[in-house]
Amino acid sequence: MMKLLYKPFAIVAALVASLAAGAIFKRLWALLARQTEMPKALEQHRGWVEIVAAGMLRGAVFGGTKAVVKRAFADEYFRWTGVWPGKTAKPKA
Repeated sequence: MMKLLYKPFAIVAALVASLAAGAIFKRLWALLARQTEMPKALEQHRGWVEIVAAGMLRGAVFGGTKAVVKRAFADEYFRWTGVWPGKTAKPKA
């Protein structure tokens, strides 16, 4: 039952992660590429390297940020409730 109560926290964590990752990526892209806009795949004047690099960087930033935020929310939930919201390790016999 307590794991089910974590669902609203997971939704909030996903929103926080998305907003944070978007902001981090925009700043990082502006710093590295000296451009304010990420290239889109269907922009004809953009090259393959630029498109793929931007996509890979965006994926890494979003993936890392999501992992950090989800783990932080899970740790706090565990601290407050004493119940880990995800899978727990089975004791070895």
